Amino acid sequence: MRLHTAALLTGLAPMLFAGHPAFADQANNSIRFAYDQAPESIDPYFNNVRIGVIIGQHVWDTLVYRDPSSNEYKGLLAESWERIDDRTLEFKLRQGVTFHNGEAFNADDVVYTLNFVADPENGVTTQQNVAWIDRAEKVDDYTVRVISKEVFPAAIEYLSGPLAIHPNEYYEEVGPEGMDRNPVGTGPFKVVSNEPGKAIVLEKNEAYFEGSPKEQGPIETVDIRIIPDRQTQVAEMLSQGMDFVMHVPKDQAEQMEQVPFLQVVSGETMRIVFMQMNTLENSPAPALKDERVRKAIMHAIDRETIASEIVGAGARVLDVICFPSQTGCDASAAPTYDYDPEKSRALLAEAGYGDGLALDIVAYRERNQTEAIIGYLKAVGIDARLNFLQYAAMREQIRAGEAELTHQTWGSFSVNDVSASTPVYFKFEADDITRNPEVRDLLQKGDTTIEPEARNAAYRDALALIAEHVYGVPLWSLPVYYVATSDLDFTAYPDEMPRFWEMDWKD
Repeated sequence: MRLHTAALLTGLAPMLFAGHPAFADQANNSIRFAYDQAPESIDPYFNNVRIGVIIGQHVWDTLVYRDPSSNEYKGLLAESWERIDDRTLEFKLRQGVTFHNGEAFNADDVVYTLNFVADPENGVTTQQNVAWIDRAEKVDDYTVRVISKEVFPAAIEYLSGPLAIHPNEYYEEVGPEGMDRNPVGTGPFKVVSNEPGKAIVLEKNEAYFEGSPKEQGPIETVDIRIIPDRQTQVAEMLSQGMDFVMHVPKDQAEQMEQVPFLQVVSGETMRIVFMQMNTLENSPAPALKDERVRKAIMHAIDRETIASEIVGAGARVLDVICFPSQTGCDASAAPTYDYDPEKSRALLAEAGYGDGLALDIVAYRERNQTEAIIGYLKAVGIDARLNFLQYAAMREQIRAGEAELTHQTWGSFSVNDVSASTPVYFKFEADDITRNPEVRDLLQKGDTTIEPEARNAAYRDALALIAEHVYGVPLWSLPVYYVATSDLDFTAYPDEMPRFWEMDWKD
């Protein structure tokens, strides 16, 4: 039987409040980190789960690094760069860098990696991150050019985030499956143990290059344990089995604030929460093709209450499906929908569903939020039946056209540009289950226009159309609650990326 957090705290109270010492293993500079989902692959190009993104940032480097505090672009594997023409960026690469297997880093690694992942035949999971690349070309051993298929103003943003660089000789030999089994990067940590679906151990890369903006701190080892059950994670934190967890539900985080040797840190992230509605011709839920039904769903959900009471501090209700700080995320022309259950019922009756409607809803995380949404839908006569899955299984349903309603989140791989969010779901890509040609064309114009005002106008008009026809339900931004030993000094950044390389112990 699952124990509630309050019960766990009550049961452990004598230990928790008797001056029990902090339990982090400072002597060995080791952090034990629990996460609820396993990465699809440790190779960052074949993963769509946040823990894989976190591992990717620690094990690999990118050409450019975006400072999470200032948003300033800094050289990482590239020392400098310049735009040669509207489609071409030239990078001068850092010398003296080695991969974890001893292979020297040079232009061949950049060219091989980017050309491999940009080829659709290689089946990269994160196609939206690489589809803009036409090719990479070697100028000399430490100079490369990256050429986009069309004008792509967000290129540097992508090259600073999800586009990790692999060692060309090793990757050509082992491919993505081998890279998943035995990962090799240039990053500040290296993988020393990998039990798929169970545990991954990262160890400090003592040969990491000087001058990196990923400046290393004292942490020697990060022991990542995959623990799907939230209550088990809580129990591990309370019984000294773990040092760091994230995405802790609001109620659990508030309970854990009572524990003297734990700290709770929260803040808004770039991750957005939204619902998709399958309006395709062969939709398994024909009712969703009726705009009145979609508007009824929009009016049925009290987003403000869920955001404040369940999601927690830092959450804000969204009017469009992108994060407000992202370049091009302009909601000024989009209609808004208030919580209005009476209007919702009237719209359902007008559409012929006055006696009720049954729909399936698929989700993969934030179950308490999904259940709250289901409660509001039920109150207006919509019986939403939950199918709670791992992310990869949910994505398969969506891409096969089998999903009806979805409740999901998207972190844009922390890319601060709307091209990384809205087009993923509305530009005829694999996850698009609405497919409006006018929306697609406006998003394409925004993706490929350099002039800022024209680019913003294209995105604004696309977002307005999506909202007008309610092709999706924007919900809220997702704050993250982190719980850690009180002795650990760390920063919660908006990009939802714990940076173990910079963490330290408090004096």
